[in-house]
Amino acid sequence: MTADIGHARIGVLGGSFDPPHLAHLMVAGELHSALGLDEVVFVPAGDPWQKSTSASAEQRYDMVRLAIDEDVRFRASRIDIDREGPTYMVDTLADLHAENPHAELFCLIGSDILAGIHTWHEAERLAELATFVCAVRPGFTPNQPALTGLAVDFVEVPLMEISSSDIRQRVSEGESIRYLVPDAVADYIATHELYGRTS
Repeated sequence: MTADIGHARIGVLGGSFDPPHLAHLMVAGELHSALGLDEVVFVPAGDPWQKSTSASAEQRYDMVRLAIDEDVRFRASRIDIDREGPTYMVDTLADLHAENPHAELFCLIGSDILAGIHTWHEAERLAELATFVCAVRPGFTPNQPALTGLAVDFVEVPLMEISSSDIRQRVSEGESIRYLVPDAVADYIATHELYGRTS
């Protein structure tokens, strides 16, 4: 458990991070600056309920730690990995709020997540727990989610077409993932022979 850092502005970036890549870091950095955040907490899902993962929770947490390295703006959290059962954002935000009761939480999402946010577990509670901020490409503003009481703020960030699924496929086919993930993450994938890599 982390110490309460007072009236801080904390960004929460959840996801499977299977694996974490440079677009994750770029978006976190852009939103950290745009929103005047004190830190961005990367929260790997323990048991994602809407998707399956290839790497284990511990491996994904290790890769997140390697990806953020010594960037003082970022922190990795085990909060979802250490909680039993399916990972729901409502629980993530509630637990982080309990750890930092005086902090203001900002849930950071991508435009690909926005359309399905109304399907999230106990979605009606989300607006009570955090301000939702969606990173969008310049010149594009999605529609607000069809969820009563939840208004999402939009922040333009540079577009980086990188996806974890594409990285996993490239690894399985023996293609390079250099410049898509931090070198330390690429080394970890190779060392642990993740995603079908055998050499």
